[in-house]
This record gives sequence, C-alpha cells and structure tokens, in this order.
Amino acid sequence: MNILQVSTADRGGGAEGSARNLFLAYRDRGHGSWLAVGRKYGTDPDTLEIPRVRPSGPRGSLFGGLASLARRCEGSLPGARRLSRILDRAAAARRFQAWREGREEFDFPGTAQLLELTAQQPDIVHCHNLHGWYFDLAALPALSTRVPVILNLRDAWLLTGHCAYPCDCPRWAAGCGQCPDLGCYPGIHRDASAANRAAKADILAQSNVYVTAPSQWLLDAARQSTLPNAAGYRMIPNGIDLEAFSPDDTKAARRRLRLPEDELLVLFAASSRKNVYKDSETMTRTIQDIARRRSRVQFVCLGRDAPPRELADKPIIPVPFQSDPNVVADYYRAADVFVHTARAEAFGKTTTEAMACGTPVVASAVGGLCDQIIDGMTGYLAPMGNAHVHAQAVVRLLDDPALRASCAAGAARRGAELSLARQTDSFLSWYQEILADKE
Repeated sequence: MNILQVSTADRGGGAEGSARNLFLAYRDRGHGSWLAVGRKYGTDPDTLEIPRVRPSGPRGSLFGGLASLARRCEGSLPGARRLSRILDRAAAARRFQAWREGREEFDFPGTAQLLELTAQQPDIVHCHNLHGWYFDLAALPALSTRVPVILNLRDAWLLTGHCAYPCDCPRWAAGCGQCPDLGCYPGIHRDASAANRAAKADILAQSNVYVTAPSQWLLDAARQSTLPNAAGYRMIPNGIDLEAFSPDDTKAARRRLRLPEDELLVLFAASSRKNVYKDSETMTRTIQDIARRRSRVQFVCLGRDAPPRELADKPIIPVPFQSDPNVVADYYRAADVFVHTARAEAFGKTTTEAMACGTPVVASAVGGLCDQIIDGMTGYLAPMGNAHVHAQAVVRLLDDPALRASCAAGAARRGAELSLARQTDSFLSWYQEILADKE
C-alpha cells in the first residue's frame, strides 16, 4: 500500500513521535510510506513539508518568504519558531482578524496540494493532530472523496471549541460557548468557542472520514460530539518500543544511573505550571503527602535541572530531559513506583512505558489512563486532583513488597501487550479492510 500520514512535525514526542514511528514501521515493511508535516526538521526524503502558501499569488509574497526563512531556522535560531508563527499569521489579513475574534485558523491553502506531494498516489491518508497552524480543515470534504481519510484523534481538539482536552468542563458536548478558560491550550483571544465548534462540526459532517483513537474514552467522545456519523470507528492503542522499554534488574539500572541502591524510589515527570493538563499542583501535594507519611523515600524528578521550588526541602533528585529512550527506560526500571497526576490524557505514553519496564503506576483516573492501568493489578487509579488518594496508593505499594512485586509483574504483562508491532499490524489490517470496502 501507499500510505500518507499527516502530522504537525517530524520531531517531538507524543502524537508526533507516534506518527513518525508508524511512518518508519510501514516503510520497513515495504509499503510506500510518507509523512507530510507542518514543520520539517529532519532530512528524511520521505518526510514532506506541507506548503503554507500557494505556489504563486499574493500569499507567496514577502510575508510568505520571511515565514519560510523563519521555519528553516527554527531548530538553530532562538525565537525563530515564535517568529515563524507570527509571520504565518501576518501573511493574511483575515488570519489576523480571525485571531482578534477568537476564531480558529483553517486558512492554510497549501493543504490543497497534499495528494500531489508524494511520488505515488496514496491509497490511504492517515491524519494525526491537525491543530498547530498548518492544516486547512475545510479541505477534508474534497480530500475524503478522492481517497479514504482516517482521522486519528490524539486529543479532543476536533471535538471542542478550541481546547485539546475539556477536562471537567461539560460544555463541549453541548456545543461550547461561554468558555471558562480561553487560555487553555490551544488558547483563543476571545470567546468564539461555540462558532469554532460549529465550524468543525459542519466540516466534518460534509466529510466521509474514518475515526480512530488510542482509547475507548476518546472514541466514545467523538461519537457524542462532532463525529457521530463517521464511515467507521476503530480503537487502536498507541504502540511503544519494547526493545527500549522492557523489564530489567532494578539495582543494575540504579547502578548505571548512580542512584541509591537501597532506598525506595518514587519517579515522576516534570511538568510546567502552564500545562494545566499535567496538573503539577496535584503532583506537588502528592509528593509532600508521601514525604510526610514516609521518612525514608527518595523522589526522582525526570525532566528538570533542579527540584520544583515548592519541593526544594524534599529529598528530590532532579534529572534533566533525556532524549535517549534507553536511558529513560532505566529511570523507569530504577523506580519502585511511577506517579502521574494528569487532568487529561488521550492514552498515557509515560505510564505505558513505565509499565512495560515492570514499574507499578499510580495515576489519575482520567481518559485513556483508565484503559491502560488495571486498578490493583498494574498499579492504582486515583480521582483527578486528589493528592491524598494518590499518595495513599503510592505508600500502600511502598509498604507492601509482595503487592509491589505483583503489580510490577502485572504492569510488565500489560505493557508488553501494547507494542509498536501490534499497533502497526492493527492499522495495516484496518487499511486493507477500508480499501476492500471501496472496491
């Protein structure tokens, strides 16, 4: 098959990393595989940058040229990425007007050239995140008449008036409007959330698309929101690299990382206070609660050069961001428990990686985390925002070595079920079903 995937960028974790992994897996299996992106950072010839402007005309003028130059410098020049976005917006007056009014931007005419980017005509177009200022949603109706189009929901943006996750806000299901948090990523300048959601719903109603999501929660949300009449639905969990993320001896991992071998270690990932979806405040309270209950416990904060200010007096080992998945896997293996206090998750990449390394997980009972974590068997689920229950579950595992060992074994089994190979097989099988139905 010839498979064209669409993603925000060819670099990054989360949705971008998952799309790139599938792109490489398809190519390794001998399929025609291309990745069309809004921003290209690498040099892979099968990764194609979607044009931001038409080849000629007023949008190919000075603003377009400056925007292209800024994009080429994004990886090397500080501030170039921000400048690129500013210039992209300034390239057309109506984009600026849309921003002033709080309307989301769908005016990216280069999307019309999507099927002309590849050497061969794609049999399938598989779209991942479509927000990120690069894709024209209004192209979906025409595109889906030419080739089967799959919308792979990586978050809930297509279902809402602007935010990636509605969290505990119920307004998205009724059409949005009177948005309680305009700054919630991706933020809008004024409250046009009802108009934004209506525009998405109208476009999607005219499109003949297939819908997939990595969790049943997100797939169910699509059915009750802007995508109730898709051509087909399929829940396919994200895959992880089991060559990197697999169980290994805990003490050996600690020796490699120079971590204390005889202490109880609790691992958590750093997050910015600006990222409301990761809920750093609940994480802070959880760590403080654990420290009050247990005097001999060491915390490892992955992704920070220094402990968070609020936890400076706690026994925390800060670890800078690690790009090598094998090193990240060692931190999971070294930990006795991994804690994740998210307010929203479509799937839960870090929790799944931790489980694949044989580490019990305590996480919020939200979104896709409820699909991945089996309460009492691979770790524990706790109510969103409830630091006391998160801490209680962690301490329970720390205090009971037999329970911790049982959950570690269950976590490893669960993680092994979510391999990249299995995800690849599932999508290829579904593609074949779709194409067979079209014949």
